[in-house]
Amino acid sequence: MRPELLNKYDRQVPRYTSYPTAPHFHDGVDGEVYGRWMSELEDDASLSLYIHVPFCRSLCWFCGCHMKVVNRYGPIADYQTLLLGEIDLVAQKLPGRRWVTHVHFGGGTPTAIAADDFEALIDVLRQRFDFAPDAEVAVEVDPRTLDQGIVDAMARSGVTRASLGVQDVNQVVQEAINRKQPFSANSRAFEMLRQAGISAINVDLMFGLPHQDVKKILWTVDLVAGLGPDRISLFGYAHVPWMKRHQRLIDEASLPDARERLACFEAAAARLGTLGYVPIGLDHFALPGDPLVKALREGRLHRNFQGYTTDEASALIGLGASAIGALPQGYVQNIADSVGYRDAIRGGRLATARGVVLSQDDRLRRVVIERLMCDLEVDLGETCERFGRSIDDLAPALEGLAHLQDDGLVDLEAGTIVRVPQDSRPLLRVVCAAFDSYLDDSAGRHARSV
Repeated sequence: MRPELLNKYDRQVPRYTSYPTAPHFHDGVDGEVYGRWMSELEDDASLSLYIHVPFCRSLCWFCGCHMKVVNRYGPIADYQTLLLGEIDLVAQKLPGRRWVTHVHFGGGTPTAIAADDFEALIDVLRQRFDFAPDAEVAVEVDPRTLDQGIVDAMARSGVTRASLGVQDVNQVVQEAINRKQPFSANSRAFEMLRQAGISAINVDLMFGLPHQDVKKILWTVDLVAGLGPDRISLFGYAHVPWMKRHQRLIDEASLPDARERLACFEAAAARLGTLGYVPIGLDHFALPGDPLVKALREGRLHRNFQGYTTDEASALIGLGASAIGALPQGYVQNIADSVGYRDAIRGGRLATARGVVLSQDDRLRRVVIERLMCDLEVDLGETCERFGRSIDDLAPALEGLAHLQDDGLVDLEAGTIVRVPQDSRPLLRVVCAAFDSYLDDSAGRHARSV
């Protein structure tokens, strides 16, 4: 990418895991609204479940998640009880039993839950919902704390996929982000999981971390790829200390500048291609036989709060403090602070704190943005026709695209088909931002574009 383009477009834009994005959720959507939305689901609506476990044993300074550090098991055990209560509340609001096609445990560190408690949690989910025979059950894992007990519990509970947080293998980078993780921990995690029959494994890496450069990130990619994960995510570190105060512990002088960040991403992406990984959307890579690659080729790839997915469920049900859900009517998010979440569940109330109702304009733009994020291409004419809208409704976006076309970030065919060239992939979110009618009101809330 030409340096002048990076300088021009290095600005704050959303990650577009939803549209409208989370900063535009508001308290006008509460538990009563959420309960009504669930009761209105169609009889054949399938579900995807997200369970948030907001606990870790130590604080990684780069972290942008809703989590807290705990040094004893008591708070986790109490939280488990609350999760079971919320599952019951949700099941009561749904009109009958529902098929579940995807389950994702995120955090924090979901494997901080004790083995017996994890199995009990899965058992309750299976009692309240009907899991599809081919349902994917995925769990985020911290290799540093993974033990054989929880791995065996995951296997007995039907977990099919594990996602390992690695970020970077270089000691100087690990020390700068307060995440010391010997590579032997990663190798051991792979070995335990595979021996237990959990063979679908993802790895999360990051670029833009302190002291990172091209040489270091290539070393990370080579070592991690040598373990043979099915998928590798290459996320850009979002330095937002005004939102996550603990990020102030990172020495900003050690962070790579925009040009070095881009060089790290492009070098890592090229190396992954050489190693046989297929690029997926903005920042995911998968082996050719992976379901993500098949979904990409068939135009069935989707994007949600966990990243790129094959999930085609009618609704996403978020469980746990801060968890986000998505239903046909709009988005909902639970109370983020643990005390408020506890009080709601103990009081027999859904813990919904905020959300947003989707307008017809939102639905149109959401599809446009998702197709760009997934396929790097969208037919605006066909999409507008599907929603009974005129392409003139997107006139301001088309005007913005014209400027991006002048800089080579997009190709426009017949004025309606938008394509993002492969070499412009790092600025994909900038292209999507042209369709974001809320963006002017959310300046300063997002991470850098690269």
